[in-house]
Amino acid sequence: MKHRIVVLGAGYAGAYVAGNLARRLSPEDTEITVVNAEPDFVQRLRLHQLAAGRDIEAPQLVDVFAGTGIRLRLARVTAVDPERQVVSVADADGGGELGYDTLLYTLGSHGDGRAVPGAAEHAFDVAARPSALRLRSRLDSLGGRGGGGSVVVVGDGLTGIETATEIAEARPGLSVTLVARGQLGAQLSAGARSHLRQACDRLGITVLEHTTVEAVEARRVLCADGTALASDATVWTAGFAVAPIAAAGGLEVTVDGRIIVDRTMRSVSHPNIYAAGDSVYVIGDNGRPLPMSCASAGYTGMQAMVAIVGRLTGRKIANVKLDYVGNHISLGRRDGILQLVDDEARAKPKFLGGRKAARIKAGILKMSLWTTSHPTFGLPKRRRRLIAARDTTAEKAVA
Repeated sequence: MKHRIVVLGAGYAGAYVAGNLARRLSPEDTEITVVNAEPDFVQRLRLHQLAAGRDIEAPQLVDVFAGTGIRLRLARVTAVDPERQVVSVADADGGGELGYDTLLYTLGSHGDGRAVPGAAEHAFDVAARPSALRLRSRLDSLGGRGGGGSVVVVGDGLTGIETATEIAEARPGLSVTLVARGQLGAQLSAGARSHLRQACDRLGITVLEHTTVEAVEARRVLCADGTALASDATVWTAGFAVAPIAAAGGLEVTVDGRIIVDRTMRSVSHPNIYAAGDSVYVIGDNGRPLPMSCASAGYTGMQAMVAIVGRLTGRKIANVKLDYVGNHISLGRRDGILQLVDDEARAKPKFLGGRKAARIKAGILKMSLWTTSHPTFGLPKRRRRLIAARDTTAEKAVA
């Protein structure tokens, strides 16, 4: 009987790992199934561009996995039962259950507006393709009224900054306000903060610093200081959360629901379950938890892949670096910031800004898409047999 590997989610981590496993493990011993709700690969790093009106590539997963032997199940994951080793899914045909021997959990994260009244009901987010398209539709409708209208982006993290600048550049007829809980770009160096401020001024973005949002209404954003901001489209980027599926299944998770793993991305409570991407809580090489990011998805996904292959084939498991080196921030299409950090995750004094930084960010996006769309490129063609399969073959030879 083949060893069943099920991968939940086909984002940056899941698609990459699934393709690598298919190329490295013998199809005589393994059966790999990827479960994903959408039929195409979603470039989450570019969803703010999609919302602003740009068209972005969305490769079909059947094409991504063509020739790998991977089975693609288009369905939404509803539950994980580690004791029975099954995953429950829902699809147009009613769904069902998938059994597994090894599970890789890469369901990622989604926008989280639960802490503020009205945010979940009235605000948009750019954490998923459907929500980004809903925002795009709303912005299109504002353009239909002569290009006027107001957009309020709540949250000055990287997603908030990129969303506000992209919308302001792509739709200059809109009035864009960026609400920051503290100082704008507080995580950046002094020079990078100054560059960011200049970019906001150039794009006509109103920045409200040290401002807390207390409620979101259909056409207003209410702040703690009593300010009411008119808003035809409120974009919520002030927090992200993971699905409660892992916690509900009994896995050991953090307070916010991320799966706690060891250095090899293996669940500390269920050894045949691995996690990667935003769904995982792991300490990086600098002694700090890795942040939710594409870079973290790459590192944790690669480590999970190495660990799964190593344990199933009886080989030594190498430690993949788990680094947080810095941030690449796009400020529209022709400007950006490249900010490196030290071992304490503090911004280094020097930074790179302007068109060169924008080109580097564009290159990173292009590389991320290409490597995910071609998960087996450059990998060894020799596929490794599982330990049990090798032992069985040896026994037959002796007999």
